[in-house]
Amino acid sequence: MSKKNKNTSKFLSYVLRHNPEKLGITLDENGWTSVAILLEKINVEPYSLSMDELEEIVATNTKKRFAFNDDQTKIRANQGHSVAIDLGIASKQPPEFLYHGTVEKFIVSIQEKGLIKGSRQHVHLSADKETAINVGSRRGKPIILTVRSSEMHAENYAFYQSENGVWLTDEVPTKFIEF
Repeated sequence: MSKKNKNTSKFLSYVLRHNPEKLGITLDENGWTSVAILLEKINVEPYSLSMDELEEIVATNTKKRFAFNDDQTKIRANQGHSVAIDLGIASKQPPEFLYHGTVEKFIVSIQEKGLIKGSRQHVHLSADKETAINVGSRRGKPIILTVRSSEMHAENYAFYQSENGVWLTDEVPTKFIEF
């Protein structure tokens, strides 16, 4: 991905997950917005974006942050929203263990409160340690927490899996976390 597309991808992530008003666009109840309107509104300094470039960003984003609808007239972020939307995904049985990447400065808080969603709609978990390491590495030396997700599910905690494979849940109480 080119540096321009990487910067544009970060901006799209911000707009589609947290602040659609920044571009003067709206998200429907499922987080979708019109591609035509997005392309019209984003073509202001320092950003410019063609449909071909948008398709490349969606296709090559390593975290698969974005999705088009079937006819590519709408786009949305796959998860991570702080604005209220319903991704329209059904709950499902998680694997026995899921993983969360973090850093040292958050450990005491996690030991006290568990994993909380904060300003996001869900806590994000990974099916593999490598992904959790990558997530934790963004803020420093990663610490990987193991979540006993199958036990949580047996106690009626709901889990969802976004289109890009990220596992989502509302919270992870401390008793289900292996530090």
